[in-house]
Amino acid sequence: MRNELALTVIGNLVDDPELRFTAAGVPVARFTVASTPRTFDRETNAWRDGEPTFMDCSAWRQLAENLAGSVSKGARVVVAGRLRTDRWETPEGEKRSRMVLDVDDVGASMTFATVTITRTTRPIPPRETAPDDPWATASPVRPAAPVDGGEGEGPSAEPPF
Repeated sequence: MRNELALTVIGNLVDDPELRFTAAGVPVARFTVASTPRTFDRETNAWRDGEPTFMDCSAWRQLAENLAGSVSKGARVVVAGRLRTDRWETPEGEKRSRMVLDVDDVGASMTFATVTITRTTRPIPPRETAPDDPWATASPVRPAAPVDGGEGEGPSAEPPF
C-alpha cells in the first residue's frame, strides 16, 4: 500500500507465538522477534553482540495458524510486514504507544538451519450460483460450426444472440 513503511526483520523468536482468536473467530498470532547486531572488535579480535532490538509482531488468519504450528522460541526467522503505531490510553489517563509489525510473511532463516516445507491444504468452498444464471450450466466445450455452409451460417457467421 502507499505510504506504509515496509520492513523486514531477521532475528530470533523471544517466546513461542501466542495464538488467539477474535470474537469473530479470526486467528491472530502475536510474537516478538529480537534482532541483535554483531560487530567485529579489532582490539580483541572477536565478534561482539550489540544491543538487541525487540519488534512486536502480529500475524493474522492462515499465516497465524501456520506460524503457531511451525516455529517456537529461539527459532531464527525472517519477518516481512508493515510498521504501524499502536496508541492507547491507560485507565489513569496516560497516553501510551508502541511500534508493531503487521506481518505479511514469515520464513525460517536457513543461515544456521535446514528447513523442510510442508504445504497446507485449504478447503475449497462450494461454488454458489444463482438459479437463473445461464452460464452456470454452460458446457466448457465449444459447439461445432454448422457444416452446410448456408447463408448466415459457418465460421464467419454472426452468433445467434
